[in-house]
Amino acid sequence: MTQLAGFSSFNFDYQDFSVPVFVKGTGPAIIIIHEVPGITPQVIYFAERVAAAGFTVVLPSLFGTPGKAFGPVYALESIGRACIRKEFAAFEANKSGPIADYMRVLCRLAHEKYGGKGVGALGMCFTGNFALSLMVEPSVLAGVLSQPSLPIGLPPLTASALHTSPEDLAVLKKRIATEDLSVLGLRFTHDFMCPKARFDRLRDELGEGFEAIEIDSGPKNQHKIKRIAHSVLTMDLVDKEGHPTRQALDRVLSYFQEKLL
Repeated sequence: MTQLAGFSSFNFDYQDFSVPVFVKGTGPAIIIIHEVPGITPQVIYFAERVAAAGFTVVLPSLFGTPGKAFGPVYALESIGRACIRKEFAAFEANKSGPIADYMRVLCRLAHEKYGGKGVGALGMCFTGNFALSLMVEPSVLAGVLSQPSLPIGLPPLTASALHTSPEDLAVLKKRIATEDLSVLGLRFTHDFMCPKARFDRLRDELGEGFEAIEIDSGPKNQHKIKRIAHSVLTMDLVDKEGHPTRQALDRVLSYFQEKLL
């Protein structure tokens, strides 16, 4: 927890759902929904970069131990527990889980509390698709999908699935057409957990409302990015000028600034 020493916290309670939420910064809120296994030091580092860019970071802890470092056993335990929790509906191809409803409420509360034109939402890996469903909420004006990896299932059957209901997708498409909104997506080109077909589907559905950043992780790529690279903004981030993951981070920050500041 020392990693979160600079954050304040409160408990978010809605219906039978209750989680701790960590907060840092000033300005419009960005709801960061962490990846498996939880709020790791890398997630915290990313959150601090967002706060330093002029935002209030709102970081709910949905699973895992806040501040605990990544480890293979820890990751397997977290993903196992998350997969069987009904609020995530991890195996649903065309339906968002109840967690989307809970996070929309948190988005509204964050907008009321921290002000601004609206809020931003960012999910990563297991939670990457959540930003799509959250953009149904009128207060959410910016959404980022970092290596969205749900639904869980056989790749031929789920590669282009978005883990979002047709109704939510229709609302998002209407908002993009009438409110000049857009969605930003990030992935590594050889990431089997976030296949190319998923981004192709997003392009087909959202058209110019979808901006994709796809970082080369193929053989002999210029920056020697591993083929197994997955977490663009956290575990596989190389925070050095000119590196494509740093460029992706910079684009995420500028995207939020364009939409919310």
